Amino acid sequence: MKEVTLKDIAKILGISVTTVSKALKGYKDVSEETRRSVMMLAENLNYKPNAIALNLKNQETKTIGLVIPEIVHTFFSNVVKGVVSEAEENGYLVITLQSSESNLIEKKQLEMLVDKRVDGILLAIADETETYEHLENLLKKEMPLVLFDKVTPTVNCSKVTIDDRKAAYEAVKLLIDSGCKKIAHLRGPLGAPNAADRHEGYVKVLEENGITYDPGLVYLCDGYSVEDGKKYAQKALKEHTDIDAFFTITDHVATGVLLHLNRNGIKVPEQVSVVGFSNSPISQVVIPGITTTDQSAVQMGREAVSLLLKEIATRKEKKPVEYFHVQLPTKLIQRASTKAV
Repeated sequence: MKEVTLKDIAKILGISVTTVSKALKGYKDVSEETRRSVMMLAENLNYKPNAIALNLKNQETKTIGLVIPEIVHTFFSNVVKGVVSEAEENGYLVITLQSSESNLIEKKQLEMLVDKRVDGILLAIADETETYEHLENLLKKEMPLVLFDKVTPTVNCSKVTIDDRKAAYEAVKLLIDSGCKKIAHLRGPLGAPNAADRHEGYVKVLEENGITYDPGLVYLCDGYSVEDGKKYAQKALKEHTDIDAFFTITDHVATGVLLHLNRNGIKVPEQVSVVGFSNSPISQVVIPGITTTDQSAVQMGREAVSLLLKEIATRKEKKPVEYFHVQLPTKLIQRASTKAV
């Protein structure tokens, strides 16, 4: 069925489109009789204003862009859940895109979102991104931007993160307190800020507890996958037969480690302990369950939208923009993959 327009109402009533528009908006220079006729006909014809046209007139589209590295990653899917919920509650739609950790794709997607005239952008920076001119260009265009999870201190905008150093410190401290001394770290790529922060937390807690840091016990996992966990657990145990624990960048990597240990008859946690990160569903269903860190992913999505909408409103009112850094708490969840302290 064809959508009813202002022109249709004007034609039926024999009046101008301008008069119809004014009548619907309650302008006082339109007679009460005309206004009543327009309102009744609009209701009978189920007329609905063109939201896109209205929003463009108000210089807004009521849409926000969201760019994440991986949609299939449980952490990011939960972030999306939080973003969509908060956005919808405030009358916004979300365009969700995946950069696949590619700097080139990230740049193209941000350009596309600008072309689509989104009101603001949420971004978790791709691992391949090492320079940030494209983000600075967004800020020069006064595009509201909020970074979350994977952020950089060099870009001056609002951010939502966790304290990755502290979370890693607490996880490795649990291993040390349970008696582990030879702890391998399966970390993320060198360019990923949160991977670097977790590595720093790992190094710090070792040194503070009198354990010499050995770079040979650190392995780079570019894929964050179960296969990475299997591959590097095998490599690490071949190179260091006395490893008694693994601290990994994600629960999927930890699951790969666990599978390798189980298949080779290495008892967990009696011989080797395993710690993951993210508190994804997989950490709860494997045997034994994996000790991990919960990152408050849904809340991170909500907080990011809240900061973005605050900036959008501030810019609309032509007021000075203030940037905020929200750091959400984490929670270490101990399961059967680590020994009791």
